[in-house]
Amino acid sequence: MKISQMLAAGRPLFSFEFFPPKDEAASAKLYETVVHLKGLKPDFVSVTYGAGGSTRAKTLELVARIKHDVGIETMAHLTCVGHSKNEIREVLRELAGHGIENVIALRGDPPKGQSVFQAHADGFQHANELVEEAAKMGFCIAVAGYPEKHIEAKTLEEDLRYLKRKVDAGASFVITQLLFQNAYYIDFIAKTRALGIKVPITPGIMPITNYDQIQRFSALCGATLPGALKKELEEVRTDLEAVTRIGIRHAAQQCAELLRKGAPGVHFYTLNKSRATQEILEHLRALRTD
Repeated sequence: MKISQMLAAGRPLFSFEFFPPKDEAASAKLYETVVHLKGLKPDFVSVTYGAGGSTRAKTLELVARIKHDVGIETMAHLTCVGHSKNEIREVLRELAGHGIENVIALRGDPPKGQSVFQAHADGFQHANELVEEAAKMGFCIAVAGYPEKHIEAKTLEEDLRYLKRKVDAGASFVITQLLFQNAYYIDFIAKTRALGIKVPITPGIMPITNYDQIQRFSALCGATLPGALKKELEEVRTDLEAVTRIGIRHAAQQCAELLRKGAPGVHFYTLNKSRATQEILEHLRALRTD
């Protein structure tokens, strides 16, 4: 089923992001996590795509297995990095052959060891070109949005213009980069609507379970930790259980407010783990039944 059809129903959608495992042990563990999270009845899950297509086969295998064996709708990540246009078309044909109807189209980050994105000699240079290609084949397409702007963009306004190009090329909805302060999302919505971007925009939330790890992620993607939250985490940074409890509490509060203010759902960056996402989602569903 296309995610655009789910969004059209008007109820909040909950979704999870996973990344392809590196070995058999990690693969078995991830499959356990997915099966466990199925009990939470997610609307869909997404599976990331390694730099330069390094996890192409695993991504295809995982999205097909989750959709057909586990019974959860899936969305495959697809990037421009390291692929010619014909290779991208082949990936899209493979996805369609597996019955996958949803993709998130991304330019992609430079491969490890490179600081600047370089398009394949016969490849797509921008995500909007990838969106256009996927749209021709009838996919439902998501694109990324950056409430605090993409780290390569000079200004948020410049970044918003790139987002509009992606939507105009055929994207059905937007999923944001992870954020820890809802004010950025609310301001982002106002700016996108003023620019004429009308598609649903789902906030991306990553529950904090490791302080040092979230510091690295925040630096890489440009997400800002609120000062009070950062201070609270620093005081217990070596106590993973305490960090996790604070992270779950903060994310649950974030999600509840976002939904109250009209967010079309929440996309959880799970890091292939289930506990934090499970507790947050159970809390949100309890609120809806109060």
